[in-house]
Amino acid sequence: MKRTSLFYGNFYTDHKTKISLILCLFLCLGCGSLGTTHIKDILDHPRDYEGKILTIRGEVTQVMSLMVIKYFYLKDETGEMIVVTDRPLPNKGEKIKVKGTVKEAFSIGDQHYTVLIEESLKRK
Repeated sequence: MKRTSLFYGNFYTDHKTKISLILCLFLCLGCGSLGTTHIKDILDHPRDYEGKILTIRGEVTQVMSLMVIKYFYLKDETGEMIVVTDRPLPNKGEKIKVKGTVKEAFSIGDQHYTVLIEESLKRK
């Protein structure tokens, strides 16, 4: 009886297979978007994400600090959204990954503003 499992036969002795597996592993580990959510998905379907903790990744386009609130705009290839934080503000142009909770900040007429509240340093 011939075994046709991954662990038997010529599977691991085939150099092309080894190289393919290694390349596949590096591609998977090197993907920067693994585990992140696209901003457009959040903005297009805010009810699906409301109150959920998720991670977004992108480039900081604007930074604002008022007396009672600090926030910045984060833009990925699909859209841009506001991130509210109590952490030190990132620099404009910096590429970062942010973990937080999606909240509807406020509505004016038919305009709805959804934000990501970044996880606080105090909770860790």
